[in-house]
Amino acid sequence: MLSLTSLSTTILLAAAVALGPLATDMYLPALPELGATLQADTGQVQLTLSLYLAGFALAQLICGPLADRFGRKPIMVGGLLLFALASVGCALSESIEALTLCRFLQALGGSAGPVLGRAAVRDIHSPREAARIMALLAAIMAVAPALAPTLGGILLAGLGWPSIFLALGGYAVALSLIIALRLPEPLPRHYRQTLKPANLVRNYWTVACDRSFQGYALTNALLFSGLFAFLSGASFVLIDFLGVSPTAFGAYFSVMVFGYMAGSFLAARLGRRLSPDQMLRLGLIIAVTGGTLMAGLAWAEVFTRAAVILPQMVFMIGVGMVMPQTMAGALAPFPHMAGSASALYGFIQMAAAAGTGALVGHLHNGTSQTMAGIIAGCALAAGVAYLLRTARYPAPSFDVVPSHG
Repeated sequence: MLSLTSLSTTILLAAAVALGPLATDMYLPALPELGATLQADTGQVQLTLSLYLAGFALAQLICGPLADRFGRKPIMVGGLLLFALASVGCALSESIEALTLCRFLQALGGSAGPVLGRAAVRDIHSPREAARIMALLAAIMAVAPALAPTLGGILLAGLGWPSIFLALGGYAVALSLIIALRLPEPLPRHYRQTLKPANLVRNYWTVACDRSFQGYALTNALLFSGLFAFLSGASFVLIDFLGVSPTAFGAYFSVMVFGYMAGSFLAARLGRRLSPDQMLRLGLIIAVTGGTLMAGLAWAEVFTRAAVILPQMVFMIGVGMVMPQTMAGALAPFPHMAGSASALYGFIQMAAAAGTGALVGHLHNGTSQTMAGIIAGCALAAGVAYLLRTARYPAPSFDVVPSHG
C-alpha cells in the first residue's frame, strides 16, 4: 500500500482528478469531424460537452455524500468502472443523440475521480498545506490535458474518433485497479456521515450557507467558465475559422496548458511565502489581463492564431494560480464532510461551465469574437465575486500573514 502523504499518492490523486479534463480535451480535435459524420450542427456537437458537464455536476451531489458515508475508495472505483462502460457506448454511437446520452452516462461515473480526489487531499492534509498540495497536484495533472488533444488528434487521424473514447475507457479501468489495490482509504472512520435524507440536506445547507464557501466557489466557477468557453469554442475557432489541422490543434492547445502549468507551479512555489488571498489577487489580475486582451483583439478584428492562443495562455497562468486556492479555501471549514463540500463546489463549477458552453455554441458567429468576449466577461465577473465575497470572508483556517517558517 502507498503512504497517504507520499508523492506517489499525490500523483495518483492527480491522475484521478485529471479524468475530468481528459474526458473533454482528448476529443476536442474530433468535434468538427463528429458533426460531419453524425450529421449534427455546431450547437448539437457542443451539447455533448455541455451535457457532460451537467451530468458531471449532478453526479457529484450524489457521490460526495456516498463517499462521506462509505469512504473514498469504493465510490471512486465504482465511478471509474461506470465511466469505462459509458466510454465504450460513446465509441459505438451511430447518432449524435446516442453519443450525447452516453456522454451523460460517462459524466455520472467520471465525476467520482475529480470530486473525491479533491476530498482526499483535504482528508490527508491541513487547509494551508492542502492549498500547496492542490497547486502541486494541478501542475502534475496538467501534463495529461497538455498531451490529450495531441493524442486525440493522432488517434483521430489513424483510427477514427471512436478510438478516442476507447482510450479513455482503458485509462479509467487502469486507474480503478491501481486505486483498488494500492491506495489506503483516506477518510478516517470518525468522519463517516449517515445517509439519512435529513442529514444530507443539513450538510449541504450548512456548506451552502457558509459565506466563506460561497466566495471561493463563486470565484472558481466564474473563472472555470472562462476556461470552458475556450474548450467549447477552440476547435471551431482554430480548426474551422483559422485553418489549423486536427493533428496540429494539440500543439496550439498545449501552449494554453503550458500557461496553466506555469501558474500552478508558481502557486506551489510561492505557497510558503504568500498567503492564499495574495495568490488569489495576483492570479485574478493576470486572468483578467489575458481575457480582456483576447477580447480586445477579436473585436478589433485581429483574427490570427497568436491573437487567440497567447492571451489565453496568459489567462491560464492566472487560472493555474487561482484554482488551488479556491479549492482549498472552499473545503477548509469542512474536514468532517469534505466529500459533500467538494461535491457542492464541483456542482457549482460544472453547472456554471455547462451554461457557458451552451452559450458559446448558441452565439458562435464563425469568428473568435463570441468565445473571446465570454472569456473576458467570466474573468471580470470572477474578479467582482472575489472583491464582494471572497476577500470579505476568507477561509478561517487560512493564514492571513504569509508563513516564513
